[in-house]
Amino acid sequence: MTEARPLSHRRVLSIAVPIVLSNATVPILGAVDTGVVGQLGEAAPIGAVGLGSVILASIYWIFGFLRMGTTGLVSQARGAGDEAEVSAFLTRVLLAAVAGGLLLILFQVPVLWAAFRLAPASEEVEALARSYIAIRIWSAPFNIAVFGLTGWLIAQERTRGVLALQLWMNGFNILLDLWFVLGLGWGVQGVAVATVIAESSGAAFGLWLCRDAFVHPAWRDSALVLSAARLLHMARVNTDILIRSVMLLGIMVSFTFFSAGFDDVTLAANNILMQFVSITAYALDGFAFAAEAIVGQAFGARSVAGLRRGALLASFWGLVSAGVMTLAFWGFGGAIIDTMTTAPGVREVARDYLPWMVAVPLVGLGPWMLDGVFIGATRTRDMRNMAALSLLAYLAAVWALVPLWGNHGLWAALMVSYVARGGTLLWKYPGLERDAAV
Repeated sequence: MTEARPLSHRRVLSIAVPIVLSNATVPILGAVDTGVVGQLGEAAPIGAVGLGSVILASIYWIFGFLRMGTTGLVSQARGAGDEAEVSAFLTRVLLAAVAGGLLLILFQVPVLWAAFRLAPASEEVEALARSYIAIRIWSAPFNIAVFGLTGWLIAQERTRGVLALQLWMNGFNILLDLWFVLGLGWGVQGVAVATVIAESSGAAFGLWLCRDAFVHPAWRDSALVLSAARLLHMARVNTDILIRSVMLLGIMVSFTFFSAGFDDVTLAANNILMQFVSITAYALDGFAFAAEAIVGQAFGARSVAGLRRGALLASFWGLVSAGVMTLAFWGFGGAIIDTMTTAPGVREVARDYLPWMVAVPLVGLGPWMLDGVFIGATRTRDMRNMAALSLLAYLAAVWALVPLWGNHGLWAALMVSYVARGGTLLWKYPGLERDAAV
């Protein structure tokens, strides 16, 4: 294991920039998946791949806690100089990933039954989507393992490895899409097979990137890997993160439901504007991940000064990024909207609410960055509780503001949720420093 470098702007950027670039590859793969089946000349395959991808993404999202929990716990072990735990944790999280993936394979029938009841489609689309999922589900253990491998690499500040992993998986997937669908004519099943191969090879590549963990004999020390105390701590941290994430997802899903209560044009405009929120999240994630790794190591080393400086340095660059996006949305927001839709009515309505998008990066900066700080310190109970308060604040704002201001009230309520989460986490921050000093 390498010693942590001195805290500096360069160190933060070396962690964050590869993550931002890695995130940029995600929507490209989705566009190619849709594009290749779109060449088949029928609507059903496009709908099937879209529906199947959303269902599986939602299921796999449940296991996203493995990425965050792994980064926090491994970075703390690294900061404390506990090389044995750093290695053993990778084995622990891989076992959890395999177990979770096998459970999905075993219980795929009831899981998919529930999913298609929540998202009904035509018989043709559902049949194609089922065949797509029936193939892709076999890579579940590998897909979930990548969460853990990614978290371990971020804790080591090896985010260039994370970028390489994403470029490999998504690039290989795109090449296989083109070959299987356009070359061999395998249709929807070809997209699924391409993804299975890409995800499986991605997990193998991720293991190679994490090969340092297998130098230390602790990775196969069953007493350490299966330690009841460490497993319970890992479960507690991950459960808190899962509950917190479900509540935040509730805000975003309900936002779409509330949008549908206006009219079709407003719903379409809000869906387009939500892409600005996604862009913001992808950009700020890099700096939040930097905070996770640096704060986690400082917390493990019991360095309050390091924790504070790491949080401030990551937040400074998060602020710079947020400022750039705010200026970009202000200057080019209309042009971005025009590239997403050709419908004049939707364009006009989206422009009416564009000022909220200009505000999103700056208003959302606090909660995004503080999430990274609290994940690094594994203060996940605070994250869970503050997410609950932000959800309540959001619902109260919807109740009070939507009847008065309509869709402007709905966007204002979303801003309220950001302010509530960021403000309450900031309120809890001093306790985090006190814990680090113990």
